[in-house]
Amino acid sequence: MDIIDLNREKAEQILKQKFGLERFYDEQWETISRIIRGERLLLIERTGYGKSLCYQFPALLFDGLTVVFSPLIALMRDQVNKLQALGITAKCINSNQSDEENMNVITEAKQGDVKILYIAPERQENMIWLEEVRHMKLSMVVVDEAHCISVWGHDFRPAYRRIINLVNLLPKGLPVLATTATATKRVEHDIASQITGELKVIRGNLLRENFRLYVVNVQSDDDKLIWLAQNITKLEGTGIIYTGTVVETELISKWFDFLSVPSRSYNSRLDAATRTEVESGLLNNEWKCVISTNALGMGIDKPDLRFIIHTQFPQSPVHYYQEIGRAGRDGLPTVIVLLYNPEDRDLPEAFIEGAKPSTSKYQKVIAAIQNEMLSEKELMKRTNLSQTQIRVIRADLLDQGIIREVYIGKSKKYEFIPNSKPFDPSFYDQVREAKIKELNAMIEYAETSQSRMSYLCEYLGDIHNKEFNNCDNTGLAKQYVRSSPEWIEKLNQFRLSYFPELQVKSEKTNLIDGVAGSYYGVSNVGAAIHRCKYENGGDFPDFLITLMLKAYYSKFRNEKFDLILYVPPTVSGDLVRHLAEKVSYALKIPILHDLVKIRPIQEQKIFENHYLKSDNVAGAFSIPDSQKVSGKKILLIDDIFDSGATIKEIGRYLSKQGAILIAPLVLAKTVGGDKL
Repeated sequence: MDIIDLNREKAEQILKQKFGLERFYDEQWETISRIIRGERLLLIERTGYGKSLCYQFPALLFDGLTVVFSPLIALMRDQVNKLQALGITAKCINSNQSDEENMNVITEAKQGDVKILYIAPERQENMIWLEEVRHMKLSMVVVDEAHCISVWGHDFRPAYRRIINLVNLLPKGLPVLATTATATKRVEHDIASQITGELKVIRGNLLRENFRLYVVNVQSDDDKLIWLAQNITKLEGTGIIYTGTVVETELISKWFDFLSVPSRSYNSRLDAATRTEVESGLLNNEWKCVISTNALGMGIDKPDLRFIIHTQFPQSPVHYYQEIGRAGRDGLPTVIVLLYNPEDRDLPEAFIEGAKPSTSKYQKVIAAIQNEMLSEKELMKRTNLSQTQIRVIRADLLDQGIIREVYIGKSKKYEFIPNSKPFDPSFYDQVREAKIKELNAMIEYAETSQSRMSYLCEYLGDIHNKEFNNCDNTGLAKQYVRSSPEWIEKLNQFRLSYFPELQVKSEKTNLIDGVAGSYYGVSNVGAAIHRCKYENGGDFPDFLITLMLKAYYSKFRNEKFDLILYVPPTVSGDLVRHLAEKVSYALKIPILHDLVKIRPIQEQKIFENHYLKSDNVAGAFSIPDSQKVSGKKILLIDDIFDSGATIKEIGRYLSKQGAILIAPLVLAKTVGGDKL
């Protein structure tokens, strides 16, 4: 590759002409000048610094294509739109586009009609991409969110290892830029060790003097809802509330609806159109806040986010800095709040366990694959492990050379490598221990009496001599939850008016979305159900029936049903039958007792993935006389909704028997299946 000779003065003339910007920051120019000389760099700069300009500008100078590996579709879409508006030919390849659209982009890239191509790291596992990229004229490779390369990073993704394989095959002198806003010294050294060749590290200043950092001690989820209600309208501008689970995003948004505070929920389960709508609304200040899991933020370019609130503390100070760093990028005062309950550590601990499963689970996968080649789906079925766990274990076993990928046609399977070294769990035990230490450091941040900004910067390796007065330990007033009987009553009224939706609608069946009386995780609801189901506590109490009927009227007030059916029990005897009879009596809808199981099934809660849950109930239900349901609208009753596999299977069966509508109504929806 030819080295480009360009001084800063000439470069800034091009910058003004192409991007409408007057000048580079010093570290931006240092990065760009090294890139155009063909060097490999790791750039660590805070969110909003302008890291993307460090590769977009030199990409214009190069003859060929710049490929940018980026983990978020929202980020790709935003960057591509901005570049195209500047007249720069940028495209992206992602799973939201059709195969035809992606192939058209690949063709344009091969023909030299694209300057910057954004692509998801997971494409490195796509055989078409791996073949076609060989025919592209590459001028630069960019690895965005480079901390994902490192197992010590806060968001390690196995697919990033495939990028490193590509990078290390590139010819000497072809520039590589890895960028991140968050990397401890350990992560920095790990990235440097993986990217071969001399890697220059440019680390910027992470201080955010415009932040106003608070930690509010709370004792319960009710405290969190009350604090939010009392303070959300007092905060200036628009912001994001980060939660730990999908359930919380929906719950808080509904709570704000109840209080007439404009908001929207956001999580990875939303379809692409809805995610785009929420992102656009946030950018245009259409609501006070968006309540989200950590699925939102990396792809949002909104410099005037005025507040970030966490209702669940993240897994580490690095996670926390990454998420709060999305706000206040315009330099104006920005409020950062953590609602802190020490008992909340159970959730991040569960995420840590999911990220690095136990040794016994690795051994279970090895045992399954030693006998025959298996696909991902087959592995999930043989081992009863979740998809996330299988993917983590698979990546590690590939790294250790214990298994290999085998393509049979378009199908990818995994094969045990004979005489490979025994699985070594010691490294992963170290990773898990390191993650627990990081979690403890996050708790230390919440409980520290020193400057919170200093704590974060020092943890991230940004050494400084500055004194701060921008947190509740160094000059700002402490914040507290001030509950009252009035607020508790208002919260109770809300809980009696908010009913979780059961999303089971399918084009292939006549099932429609249903409704639950409450979440199983709500204290008195869960306790009452558990007592009745597992402690011989008798029929479900009247207050649960009342809650269920209120849910029915909220969802199906204008629907007329012909019949009530109920899910045959696995372990709870006549509980569901008696529940359905009471609902039938209250709603004056005839009940039919003919839905039966024609073979034994196990409790769904023992299965860890949807394949086994579906297999457990497949073909298990029957009605002797299908004429009794043919042409009917059916209300289907059960006590607890978890994965929805049982309801969906019954819905499929009843649809085949001629039922024209099936609507589920249950006492409670679990929260276990509704994490990130």
